[in-house]
Amino acid sequence: QEALVQIPSLRPLLNRYVLVHYGQVARTGACNGRHDIPQRLARWLLMGHDRAQGDTYPMTHEFLGMMLGVRRAGISVAAAVLQRAGLIRYGVGKITITDRPGLENASCECYGVTRRASERLFGLNGNRAPYRR
Repeated sequence: QEALVQIPSLRPLLNRYVLVHYGQVARTGACNGRHDIPQRLARWLLMGHDRAQGDTYPMTHEFLGMMLGVRRAGISVAAAVLQRAGLIRYGVGKITITDRPGLENASCECYGVTRRASERLFGLNGNRAPYRR
């Protein structure tokens, strides 16, 4: 509360953050019930990539399974699908995005909806190009 009083510009920023966050939570719930695991994995990897500094980052199948609410084996199958398509490369404990535009095409429409909402309220994420799909 004290920070909100001392920094008047903080309240609108926090309000925008809460709006985007609640939208993402609602969209994720709907996405989990509607889309297949490879589409959801592509969406989740893109969301992480939007916030990452590079194309390779530490990530285990177990962690991704927890994030997507599926068993580790389901992540392994979905990651293999994306890797065979040339979109990602994965090894023990790390994933590299090798074809971001292809990964965007492989994801469900939920990624684009949340990405555009973030762009509209906050501007671009890092050095990523605006989402056009």
